[in-house]
Amino acid sequence: MARRIEWVAAGIAAVFLLSTGFLLSTGAVAAPETDATGKFPRFESLRANKVHMRSGPGEQYPIEWEYHRRDMPVEVLRAVEHWRQVRDWEGAVGWVHEKMLWPHREAIVTGGVRALRVTPAPNAAIVARAEPGVIGKLDQCQGGWCRIEAGEYAGWVSRADIFGVEPTETVP
Repeated sequence: MARRIEWVAAGIAAVFLLSTGFLLSTGAVAAPETDATGKFPRFESLRANKVHMRSGPGEQYPIEWEYHRRDMPVEVLRAVEHWRQVRDWEGAVGWVHEKMLWPHREAIVTGGVRALRVTPAPNAAIVARAEPGVIGKLDQCQGGWCRIEAGEYAGWVSRADIFGVEPTETVP
């Protein structure tokens, strides 16, 4: 009889914890996977030159990475309270406080050296060449091309050669 009461009590406790939004595995309160924008995934950029990526949504979780690249684009995957799960251009996934992100659209050059072109065409004149890791302001995208501004240079680069924009996203 005592064993049955323990199971009933455990079941009631589990239902209570689940109904109040507690996660049994971490003990953290789960917020809805939505925020002011309501859109996931989306791209934002790092707000500061020093940003910690943690293994979970809270300061109690260990720091996995420390970024030193203001404006580096990250893909925001979901939200839990004031924390955002993000993926960087190299595929690392972790949690960043919402205050360390802002909606400025930036892109980072990936792969090899990429040509910035005058117009969005593969045979257009080359304005400059960008090394992998160069970050530029994402100005607009048309089809398979995006225009970025990096330093004193601006030009069109293949959408496939940058991280910071969805494959079919329209950027005005």
